[in-house]
Order: sequence, then C-alpha cells, then structure tokens
Amino acid sequence: MAPNVIIVIPAYNEAATIGDVIERCLKAGGEVIVVDDGSADDTAAVARRYPAELLRNEINSGKAASLMKGMRRAVERDADIIATMDGDGQHRPEDLALLLACAQDNPGAIVIGSRLADREAFPRARYIGNRIADFWISWACGYRVEDSQSGFRLYPADLIDRIDVPHGPERGFVFESEILIEASRAGVRGVSTPIPALYEGTLVRASHFQPLRDVLRIIRMVAWKLISRGFYFPGLWRVVRG
Repeated sequence: MAPNVIIVIPAYNEAATIGDVIERCLKAGGEVIVVDDGSADDTAAVARRYPAELLRNEINSGKAASLMKGMRRAVERDADIIATMDGDGQHRPEDLALLLACAQDNPGAIVIGSRLADREAFPRARYIGNRIADFWISWACGYRVEDSQSGFRLYPADLIDRIDVPHGPERGFVFESEILIEASRAGVRGVSTPIPALYEGTLVRASHFQPLRDVLRIIRMVAWKLISRGFYFPGLWRVVRG
C-alpha cells in the first residue's frame, strides 16, 4: 500500500507564488497543509482557493514554528511521510517523485533534495554558506550531510514525536539543521537525492535566508551541540574519513 504523504508548506508573504505551488503539489499526488505565518499580504486568501488545509499563525512566528505546526498536524492526520517545501517557487513539486523513490530505497531515513550538483545555478554567497554549514552539521551528525540547508525534504512521520527540537521565533533556519542532528541521535540518518537549484528567474522575491546571519546562527547552535558532547571527535573522524 502506498504511504500517506502530506506536504507541509510554510508561507510568509507568498501570495504571488503559493497558488501555483499548491496546485502543482496536488497534481504531484500529495495532500497539502499550508501554514500562513502571519502574512501581511493575501497568502491565506489565495491558499483558500485550493483543496488544501490552511493553518495560520496570528503573528509572524518564523519558519521553525510554522514547520513544526504543520508537521504536528500532519501526524494528527496519520501521515506516514511528511514532505516539506518552500512556498516561494524554489522547489519543484514535480521533483517529489525523486524524493519518494529515494525514500523507498532508504526506509525510515530523512530524504533531502540536494541542489549541490547544480552548483552553477547557486548564488556564490549561498553556495559558500551552504558548504560551511554542511561541514559543521555533518560533524554533529556523525556522517556527511549534503545540502543541509535544503528545505525540500521527506521526514518519517513517527520521528516528530520522538525528538524535541526548539522551534521558537528565533530558531528560523536553525530548525532544519538542528532536526538533522537530533534525528541522528535518535538513530535516524539523512540521505540526499539530486534536484535542480532554482534561483535565477524563478523567485518573485528575495530569499528570507540571509547567508551571513543565518549561517552564524547555525554554527553557534552546532558548536553548543558539539561542546555538550565533548566535541564529538568520533563524528568528526567519520566525516573526514568519508
């Protein structure tokens, strides 16, 4: 029997793109939950035009809070697999099939849609920041993580109740890095499958991700994780050794 896949889309001021993203997700075969993060535009009104569940944060609470809210609702709806993607058009819902094929080959794993094979499409600062974050997160996880900053992922739904990851407003993009680390401590690894990197000509607005600020926040979180484990040198050795 095919797994019950529910797609969670956090959205903040995505009125220009959210309708197209939802429509394509529905065609790709998944149920959809949109979490409107206190948008000041018509994101919620556009989302209501489609057969998707709409959740709302009354105030802007950040991507972490929106993701966790949507994931918990997906668990309540008996999801087997929770897919996450952004609402700004940088992920192609049509590529969901690639991630699901990878999940079938790696049952119980987190599947990450990796854009790194499409390096030429990356803005230089984004690529460098991504690679720096990958090293630190790989060390803390104890295995090599590819494209740790990709928000296009599949999670086994039972993972959400097994780990506790902070998701307050200040966690922002830290959440998606920290959940990989906490999952690894719970015995759940991440695997990657290639997807296109979509930047030039595809995004209506600038990314909410700020390479310097957000990478520094991620490094600070990872550094604390490593310090709390005595710097976890076995993890570093496994990453360096490959």
